[in-house]
Amino acid sequence: MTSAPHTSRMVGDGRRDANAALVLRTVLDHGPVARSAVARLSGLSPAAVSRQATDLSALGLLRELPQLAEGGGVGRPQIPVDLDLGAVAGPVAGGVHLGVPASTLGLVDLRGRVLARRLVRHDGLARDRLPALVTAELRAFLAEHVAGRPLLGVGAALGGWIDPGTGTVVRHDALGWRRRPLAAELTDALGGLPVRIDNHARAVAQSEILFGRSAARRSLVHLFVGNVVDAAVGVAGVVHQGPGSAAGDVAHLPVPDSTAPCPCGRSGCLEATASNTAVAATAVRRGIVPEADVFLVVDAAAAGDRRADRLLRERARAVGRAVALLLDVLNPDLVVVTEHASVLDAGYLEEIRGAAIDLSHVCDDPERIVSPHAGPATLPVAAGTVLLNPLFRAPLQTMREIRDGGREG
Repeated sequence: MTSAPHTSRMVGDGRRDANAALVLRTVLDHGPVARSAVARLSGLSPAAVSRQATDLSALGLLRELPQLAEGGGVGRPQIPVDLDLGAVAGPVAGGVHLGVPASTLGLVDLRGRVLARRLVRHDGLARDRLPALVTAELRAFLAEHVAGRPLLGVGAALGGWIDPGTGTVVRHDALGWRRRPLAAELTDALGGLPVRIDNHARAVAQSEILFGRSAARRSLVHLFVGNVVDAAVGVAGVVHQGPGSAAGDVAHLPVPDSTAPCPCGRSGCLEATASNTAVAATAVRRGIVPEADVFLVVDAAAAGDRRADRLLRERARAVGRAVALLLDVLNPDLVVVTEHASVLDAGYLEEIRGAAIDLSHVCDDPERIVSPHAGPATLPVAAGTVLLNPLFRAPLQTMREIRDGGREG
């Protein structure tokens, strides 16, 4: 008999949080927007919108904008509400993308807009020392840029098999990490600041769903091509994780016509063919650059080196052939490709599109294949989204957890 009131509260709290999430997401999509318009767009009653807007404002997530109120009609002027993006009081999220040769730090607001970012190079550093270096750099970065605004926490994104539920790096081959409790490590090093981690391909996919093109909310495939090559699938606004959060390993997806040897013993695997590591090694072998750094290859191509341009186009076509396989298997509304050269130069994106359309049996629309909406800021936005996504899905619960965590820290 004692369990009934508790269950009732749980059901009520769940409905309240779902309504709050709907209001917050509607404001994200349409703000600044009057509460009456939020009710119309969300399907909630005006009274429910008013209650949720009041709660979200008290949490510092929404604010009224009376200077934008429109008068002249019948009744009181409609005062628009928007996400709190104020330069003084608007909440922010830290982000870090842990890469192999370098990591990217970022600070984003509630719309996923980058307020500050910094590149931290650590190629050659012992991998066990990487979390300590990154957290030291991140502490200094946040101290410089947060400037007294409410800091919600930090999102961390990286390649490999990541279990966000436990905050664990299950496997990251390039870093040699196994079953590493990275979220707890970062939280401890940051003095108890809430930290969430996820795979970077899933993080970029979720940032597209939250802040990018509307088609991403129906269905998308995201292919991340860096030193690590992996993917993510989203359907109806949810990024698939699978049992153990193991979804997205496409490193050994076969690339048609590729003969590149892979450490797995086969040839033609996607990562062995198209990763930054593979392309940089080829560039050194061909005498294009003096050291194995894909960014030097991109710079050389931008400076007019035809050999560098030819190599990057070869990579783009290999990526496009892999995209064709993903299109045929999943047929999403959108394929997002994160690949450094094509993010910076649309010509390489056209190479990816051309190879994909030539081979795909289901897609004849190259416009379905795009670069991330955030362009060169993709990594810090994705990292911040690791923290912001739970906030937009369950704002009341997430803010309670953040505040409880802060008191416990």
